[in-house]
Amino acid sequence: MTTLELTAVVASGSFAAGALGALTGLGGGVVLVPLLVLGLGVDMRYAVGASLVSVIATSSGAAAAYVREGYTNLRIGMLLEIATTTGALAGASLATRVSAPVVAAIFGAVLLWSALSPTPVEHAAADARPNRLAARLRLAGTYPEREGERPYAARNVPAGFALMSLAGVLSGLLGIGSGAVKVLAMDRAMRLPFKVSTTTSNFMIGVTAAASAGIYLARGYVDPVLAAPVTLGVLAGSLVGARFLVRAPTHALRTIFRVVLLALAAEMIRSAWTGRI
Repeated sequence: MTTLELTAVVASGSFAAGALGALTGLGGGVVLVPLLVLGLGVDMRYAVGASLVSVIATSSGAAAAYVREGYTNLRIGMLLEIATTTGALAGASLATRVSAPVVAAIFGAVLLWSALSPTPVEHAAADARPNRLAARLRLAGTYPEREGERPYAARNVPAGFALMSLAGVLSGLLGIGSGAVKVLAMDRAMRLPFKVSTTTSNFMIGVTAAASAGIYLARGYVDPVLAAPVTLGVLAGSLVGARFLVRAPTHALRTIFRVVLLALAAEMIRSAWTGRI
């Protein structure tokens, strides 16, 4: 395979990853890292470094569209970024001290847990009443639905904050943006609507990834030749995915979310077990 052909393959796969990341709040890294490591034989740490750069592109591409449409809750996102950024720095520092098979096994386990977690229910309008801490922090808002603006409010803020710290560690360690954990934390612990969770996750993952990407860059794990087509592909895909999210039914998004995670989890765990990574 020539360099041009390889670049085209990487860019095409990155486009698909970016579109999926924008639709589900995953950030694209859950598809991108296995593609680079298993499909193209890229070293795990270089794949994570390129993925983190692409996560920043995904967030930049999709976040603006979601904010404009009225889905993203900026106040909640900025509060939770304190936890995710701190965790990301710790995870990136840990990544250089852990072997590639171990990182791949952790990657697969995280994806498997995310895919098999019970489906959270859509929270009714009655849940729009915030608890005391959420009310003090003004963590409430509305988002557009076909029937009109629907109110919501965050709940269980300390639990959500703790889970976001874990999400940050996983982002720095695995290069996935940890959107899966962020979406589940906001949707389940904080009882936010699924579309608000995914869009706020997309807003947050760029900042989280930037914190850990600096460590990978300083240690030489960001290759511009690999990161460039990855970033461009993911950015284009995220813009396309953001357009479809507005019209996509929540049930379909959750189905895509689970099927992709199950397939990738099985492959990453198998490869780590057999020593292919």
